[in-house]
Amino acid sequence: MTFFTSFGRRNVLIVDDDAEMIESILAVEHVGGKKLFLVVNSPGGSGMAAERIVNTCRAYSNNQFEVVVPHMAKSAATMICFGASVIQMSKTAELGPVDPQVAYWPEGVERNEANLIWTSAEEYVRSYDKLMAAAMGAVTQRIEPFVQQLHRYDSRYIEQLRSAQQLAKDISVRTLASGMMSGIVNTEIEQKIKVFLSQAETSSHGRMINAKEAENCGLKIKMIDLQSELWHNIWELYVRSNWCVNNRCGKLIETSQAGVISA
Repeated sequence: MTFFTSFGRRNVLIVDDDAEMIESILAVEHVGGKKLFLVVNSPGGSGMAAERIVNTCRAYSNNQFEVVVPHMAKSAATMICFGASVIQMSKTAELGPVDPQVAYWPEGVERNEANLIWTSAEEYVRSYDKLMAAAMGAVTQRIEPFVQQLHRYDSRYIEQLRSAQQLAKDISVRTLASGMMSGIVNTEIEQKIKVFLSQAETSSHGRMINAKEAENCGLKIKMIDLQSELWHNIWELYVRSNWCVNNRCGKLIETSQAGVISA
């Protein structure tokens, strides 16, 4: 049995290189396809990177792969959890929506990180669709105000956002269909996890989805007692690792035998 930990600072996202970092350790230490426990704390990042991490963890454990969430596994980190056979968490731990987020700067402000705003791709596309529908239905109204507002949108970018939404849904559904929800048709899985996929369901990408809510979606959740020695040890590991990534590095990936850090 290998105990594997991965932690990331709030503004450091999951990227493709992380799968390579994980495999560099597993290739040396995790031989024989033993059960793999991944302790993950992350704000999220790339959905495709999450898919690659799941593939790596499954490959080196012969699909005997479980995830432990000590605090938060949000966005793409939730997608990693979808790839496990079981998600272990406490009443205070949380998953989150996986709907894609996009960055933009409001008109008239300097384009720097301080003025950067993140919004839901679904919300952005929905505002475009509503304006378009209103413009097409403006039989008795002047169309100029609608055209003026629609001029701010790039139709090619809208299509990119639609593709990003479809990708997040496809990764989530396929990952679950090949793991903890095997035997369930894709359309039913999509309906079960709707709260994870749609911004309209939670209103905010940062919204908490707790263990009970996740279980109600059909995810296989194993509850860890907050008063147990196991949870105390997991929480101590989280606190120490979280201090490290907040003060010494951006990411920490380690086992009991080795570790890798990155800025």
